[in-house]
Amino acid sequence: MDKLTGFTTQLQNWIFGFGPKLISALLVFIIGLTIINWTAKLAKKTMNQRKVDASLQSFLSSMVSVGLKVLLLITVAGMLGIETTSFVAIIGAMGLAVGLALQGSLANFAGGVLILVFKPFKTGDLIEAGGQKGTVLEIQIFNTILLTGDNKTIILANGALSNGTIINYTKHGSLRVDINVLLAGDTNINQAKAIALEVMNAHPLVLKDPAPTVSVISIAGGVTLGLRPFTLEANFGDVFTQVQEALKRANDAAGIGGPTPTSIVISK
Repeated sequence: MDKLTGFTTQLQNWIFGFGPKLISALLVFIIGLTIINWTAKLAKKTMNQRKVDASLQSFLSSMVSVGLKVLLLITVAGMLGIETTSFVAIIGAMGLAVGLALQGSLANFAGGVLILVFKPFKTGDLIEAGGQKGTVLEIQIFNTILLTGDNKTIILANGALSNGTIINYTKHGSLRVDINVLLAGDTNINQAKAIALEVMNAHPLVLKDPAPTVSVISIAGGVTLGLRPFTLEANFGDVFTQVQEALKRANDAAGIGGPTPTSIVISK
């Protein structure tokens, strides 16, 4: 009977001593989970409004949720009187070890986040970066995949890509095609320029706005005309080749030829 009375007394002391801490910890845990779930949903909604990539939305919202839940568990454990210093140290050491082991991948991940958030380019754009040029097929978390004009697949690491120079050829919707044509030195410049403008304006893929231009680039070794038509990115190659072909036919019909070949004879 004395043992039962002593056990009951100890149980009452434990309940009255530890009970309030347990109830407080449970309340903090429940309220904390509610706030974390609400925060994760709000973050996902905000990213959706900003049109962040869907895969990045899921990853970031999950990362925020997991991180906050870990902090909540450490807080609740501290409220229950559990020593949390060792847990924090272990988590910190694990984070450091993982960071050192995956620092290259983490740099690529950070670069992927920056690209998906700030959107220097998007899928379908023609870009030049890292010494490579191609159409963006896919923007992944760690890599960006390009397709070149000769149908080669190029995989660029997002870390180096986000920190390097990126040339986006389709950002403004049109591209300028640079064509230089060398003609004979005695060519009538006004006539040649008029024919070049007529050829460019007549081509169905050349844009009317901005209007094409033609100018004299050089008169060394002949007359070099610079033709500058604008077109859509998808039509760049066609305009580059077809305008030159049409100009050659028009020049031939007008009697405008290329530079006269010269030969140098060296005799002893």
